[in-house]
Amino acid sequence: MSVKILIADDHPLFRAAMCHALASVEHIELVETSTFPDTLTSLEENDDIDLLFLDLTMPGNEGLNGLAEVHALYPDVLVVVITAQEEPDVMAKSFALGASGFIPKSASVDCIIDAVNTVLDGETWIPPSVHNASATMPNATASNANGHSGQDDFTNRLKQLTPHQLKVLRMVSDGLLNKQIAYELAISESTVKQHVSAVLRKLGVINRTKAGIAFKNAMHLS
Repeated sequence: MSVKILIADDHPLFRAAMCHALASVEHIELVETSTFPDTLTSLEENDDIDLLFLDLTMPGNEGLNGLAEVHALYPDVLVVVITAQEEPDVMAKSFALGASGFIPKSASVDCIIDAVNTVLDGETWIPPSVHNASATMPNATASNANGHSGQDDFTNRLKQLTPHQLKVLRMVSDGLLNKQIAYELAISESTVKQHVSAVLRKLGVINRTKAGIAFKNAMHLS
């Protein structure tokens, strides 16, 4: 049984390195994209993609927005984040948003192969360089000690949103009014209001301003 992997990164040399690293894995088919919009198109056109390597800083992807959107649209696709940023907080947010693995761009070929095998086996893969791995895992108790429990809870709640609700929340965080959101999404203003109400209820916040600020903080790479 073959495995189809999408490598989404804007650096040709890095994609080539990834393809070379994965060449030794049996029964594998590789697809490549260089922008986030192209990545979404590829996922739509290839419904048999099993695993996505997602660059957090590729064109069209702002912070963790791309990861959240992919998980909302394609919950069955396994996502491994690839990034030059190795901060524990970024890892924690990535796992909370549904990532199955987190690979620094400095990772060795052996690490990449190990990550693929681990994730395809249904496990979560964390870089060996992360000594305090528990601090980066979903629902980690260490986050409470660092004062991030509220933020982690919000990030986990984001996974409850539908793709449309996520789009509305993103636009709310950008300061758009219901009328503007309705125009951008080609839906009625009353539908926007329904989405906003559902978002506030699922996220457990009292108004759109708080929802927008919390979303910005959750998506920020820091």
